[in-house]
Amino acid sequence: MGTEFLKIKESDDAKKIIGNLFNKCYASKIEEIDVEDSYNRVLYEDIYSLIDFPSFDKALKDGFAIKAEDSYGTNEENPNTIDVIDFLEAGSTTNKVVEKGKCIEISTGAALPDGADGIAMVEFCYKHDDKVDILKSITPYQDVARKGSDMKEGDLLLKQKEVLNPGKIGVLLSQGFKTVDVYKKPVVGVISTGNELISQDEDLNYGKIYDVNSEMIKSSAISYGAIGKSLGIVKDDYDILKKKIESSLEEVDILICSGGTSAGLGDVLKHVLDEIGEVFIHGISVQPGKPTIAAIVNGKVVIGLPGNPVSAIVIFNVFVAPQIAKLSGYDINQNKKTIKAKLSKKIHSPLGRLQYQMVRLKNGLVEPIFKDSGAIFSLSEADGYVKVLKSIELVDVGEVVEVNLFN
Repeated sequence: MGTEFLKIKESDDAKKIIGNLFNKCYASKIEEIDVEDSYNRVLYEDIYSLIDFPSFDKALKDGFAIKAEDSYGTNEENPNTIDVIDFLEAGSTTNKVVEKGKCIEISTGAALPDGADGIAMVEFCYKHDDKVDILKSITPYQDVARKGSDMKEGDLLLKQKEVLNPGKIGVLLSQGFKTVDVYKKPVVGVISTGNELISQDEDLNYGKIYDVNSEMIKSSAISYGAIGKSLGIVKDDYDILKKKIESSLEEVDILICSGGTSAGLGDVLKHVLDEIGEVFIHGISVQPGKPTIAAIVNGKVVIGLPGNPVSAIVIFNVFVAPQIAKLSGYDINQNKKTIKAKLSKKIHSPLGRLQYQMVRLKNGLVEPIFKDSGAIFSLSEADGYVKVLKSIELVDVGEVVEVNLFN
C-alpha cells in the first residue's frame, strides 16, 4: 500500500528546515594536517607570519655587492676599479665586510654582506683578476630585496576560509609551517535503492538499469568539500534497507539515499525513516524533485533524493550542497557562478510549483533542455539551471534569465 506526501513543503521552507537540521546535528570541526597535504583545503583560522620575509637583505641579481658611493659618476669611459675580496653563492655567508673601494662578488639569492648597500649588476661590470671595473652608477639598495619587504613578522598571511592553492601553500612553506589547521571534511555516504538497479560490473538484463546516482552524488559531495563514499545498491525491501541505513550511519556523518522516496507501493524509505528516526520533510513543492525526504536518525541527517538522476542532482545542488559546503568551510555564495542571458525558447512552468529548468548555453543564448527527469543525457548537455517562480506560467523567448551554473 502506498502513502501520501504528508509533510510537503514550499521550497524556501524546505531550505530553512534542512538548514536547521544540519545546524542541530553538526558543527564545523578543526583538523591539523601537513601543509604538503593541504591542497584545496579550507583554512580554519587566520594565519600570521612567523618571520620577516625575506629574513635578510637579499641580492636580486648576479653581480657585485658594493657601497653605492663607489659607483657614483661611473660609466664605460670613466669606470671605478675596486678590489674583489670574496665570493658569495645563495645560502653561503662570509665574515668579511665591504668597505669603500672593496666589494664581494655575489649570486642571486645570496645574503647581502655587511657594509654593502647595493648590487652592481654583472652586465655593467668588468672583472679582471681580483679587481672589477664598475661601469654604471647605482642607487642605494638597488637590486636588493630588503629584509621584511614582502612580509613582516606578525603580519596577516592568509585569512580564515581561504582555499589553499599552490601559491598559498608556497607562502606557508616559505614561513616554515609544517602543519596547518583546516576545516575537517564531513563524510557523506550515498545509498542507491531500487530493484531495477545493477552495478556496472553486472550484465544488463531486460528491465534493469545501471546505477548512476551513487557515484554522481558522491562526486558532487566531494566537489563541495566532503569525503564521499558510495555505499552500494539496496533493493526495495523494508528490512534490508533499514539494516543498511543503520549500519551506514555508523561510518558516515551524513547519509544520502537515492530512490524509494515517492508514494508508490515499492517506496519504503519514508516508512523506514519514520520507524528509526523522525521525518521532517516528505515532498517539496518543486519540479523536478517533489519526492524528497529529510530526516534525522541517531543524531545524523538523512536525505532521501528522488531516483531520477536529473531530479537527484538538482535537489542535491539546491538543498543539500550548501549545507555540506558550510561544514567544509566553503563560502558557497562567494564561489557560486551565475550568468544572465536571453532565452532562446519558451519555458512553460506549472503554476503553484517552483521549477528548476535545465538549460545549456548556446551561441550566447540560454536554451532550455526539454527532457524528463529520468533522461540522464540531459545532464551531460546542461550547463546549469534556471529557476522559474511558482507564480510564473510562461517565460518567453528573448527574456533575460539568470542561469545557476553547475559547480
